[in-house]
Amino acid sequence: MRRTELPRVRAAATQWRNGLAGLLIALIGFSLIKGRSDITELTPLAAAIVGVLLLLALLAGAAAALYLLRASNGRPAVVPVAELAPGPIAEHREAQESARALRRGIALSLVCAALLVAAVASTWYGPARNRPKVEITTDSRTMCGSVLRIDAGRMTIQTQAGEITVELSRLTSVEAVDSCPAN
Repeated sequence: MRRTELPRVRAAATQWRNGLAGLLIALIGFSLIKGRSDITELTPLAAAIVGVLLLLALLAGAAAALYLLRASNGRPAVVPVAELAPGPIAEHREAQESARALRRGIALSLVCAALLVAAVASTWYGPARNRPKVEITTDSRTMCGSVLRIDAGRMTIQTQAGEITVELSRLTSVEAVDSCPAN
């Protein structure tokens, strides 16, 4: 068992590294399927939270990758001859350090995945930034809401009652407002 200890730990680390990389790739692919494509559609606080979550996910993912590489390939250092332990002891210590790095890499990969899920969920379900409001007056009524689109000589606004489209030629006034009066 002792003779195969280090190769077994390294082989396990390689498999975990590959499996966790696949998990993270699938998670990133899933996050691109649907959701807001631009965090400027979120309130400033929600956008900042998404940014922090993504930064933390990046840091956790980078640390996880380094730990998993350490576990599967060994420490990138040369030990002075005077500090070398006898073969079996040195190999056992390296197996222990590789196993420790593997556990840390697995934990940080899962933290990275959780942070990515939280960031994607925040973009999907976070509060939307309020659109600017306009109060428009025609020859027959006054309406208030957010402009959805202007095309082909018509303006469509989202009001509390739903979408309303008005011919631009019928507008007598358009005024930007902070909020619409409650009906």
